Amino acid sequence: MQAWLKMSAADLGRGIGAGEIDPVALTRCYLAAIDAHPHRDRIYTVVTHDRALAEAEAASERARLGLRRSLLDGVPISWKDLFDSAGTLTESGSDLLKGRVPDQDALVLETATAMGTVCLGKTHMSELAFSGLGLNPVKETPPCINDESAVPGGSSSGAATSVAFGLAACGIGSDTGGSVRIPSAWNDLVGLKTTAGRISLEGAVPLCLKFDTVGPLARTVEDAALFLGLLEGTEGPDLRNPGPLAGRRFADLRGIAQEDLDPEVAKSYAGALEKMRADGAEIIPLEVPELAEAMALSAILFTTEAYGLWKDVIEASPEVMFAEILERFRSGAQFSGSDYVAAWAKLEQVRMAWDQAVAGFDGVLLPTSPIVPPNLARLQSDHDYYVKSNLLALRNTRIGNLMGLCALSLPTGVPSCGLQVLGQPDCEEALLRVGASAEVALAS
Repeated sequence: MQAWLKMSAADLGRGIGAGEIDPVALTRCYLAAIDAHPHRDRIYTVVTHDRALAEAEAASERARLGLRRSLLDGVPISWKDLFDSAGTLTESGSDLLKGRVPDQDALVLETATAMGTVCLGKTHMSELAFSGLGLNPVKETPPCINDESAVPGGSSSGAATSVAFGLAACGIGSDTGGSVRIPSAWNDLVGLKTTAGRISLEGAVPLCLKFDTVGPLARTVEDAALFLGLLEGTEGPDLRNPGPLAGRRFADLRGIAQEDLDPEVAKSYAGALEKMRADGAEIIPLEVPELAEAMALSAILFTTEAYGLWKDVIEASPEVMFAEILERFRSGAQFSGSDYVAAWAKLEQVRMAWDQAVAGFDGVLLPTSPIVPPNLARLQSDHDYYVKSNLLALRNTRIGNLMGLCALSLPTGVPSCGLQVLGQPDCEEALLRVGASAEVALAS
């Protein structure tokens, strides 16, 4: 049974379908592993034993009757603490929402449950999802799978570590500026950032409504594809026989995306491109000068919207917040409404330039994060180190959010170093097929 804890969600689902795995036994196995784990309370905010077992029993009965609702029917997964779940604490990592218990599930949780998944519980996150590091002194900071003295990446920190430590078959997180992809990269997982607006945010605690997205943190590209479908109530894209990378053209994004890379990241990225070329991919250097203009707008676009949504709640009790997060929110107050409107107008122009520059490519390649996971203790004692680390961690992933794209982070085989593939808006199916081919090449 312990082997189940490291299997892909798809393989678990196939095992259930073949009658080799009972959803109740599988769920009990996961719950026992969670309860026995030394980092249980650093990863999960709450473990929903009763709900999980009730859902597993229903899945087991459906499997017995041949009425399974999806390939993932009966598979246990975790949910980031910003997705409402009926009768369960949902605090979005913040004491500003302390004691908040919603009356109903978020729409994506409701949909996933209807498709048969088992909810193991809720996972820790950066406060109000406003950091790419995963550090949360107010609640808990999960450990990175590769270095327990380092942060795991955020804001979907617990979502990533629940999977990396074998405490969930998949974690459902959110991504506003990199919050699915950074913790996926730092914990050697596959992370899918969906196009803004594709998956419902109803019942999810917001950060920036124009950039917030929902996505899975998974063990394989196949799992990511299946969970994309599951969150939408479908089977997901068909990734059978993705084939080699031969005949596919990729852009190697230069400029800001490759500045200040940690040596391990630079080496892993070069190695990843070499493996893709060996599999037949054509990779062409690309510069998009206009991208620098968009990156300069980040402070206006993200902080203004975040502070606009949270100002009244924050200023009623600012003392309960982690100081670094509070400062980041309050920085949005310095911009005017006209600044915000002008920034969006400029961003739309840059998006048009981006679309023209990347036309004809099957994907745009860059390191998921320029840095490896920073030291947890130093982040708590060194303000400048925190600010620099947070901005660097989010820099490359933020390109996908600013350009309105879907994006995928893949493990490179080098610990805590991910390869990011940027796709076109609303083209997750094509991106995942490319990702499935790249996954094979990178494992070679």
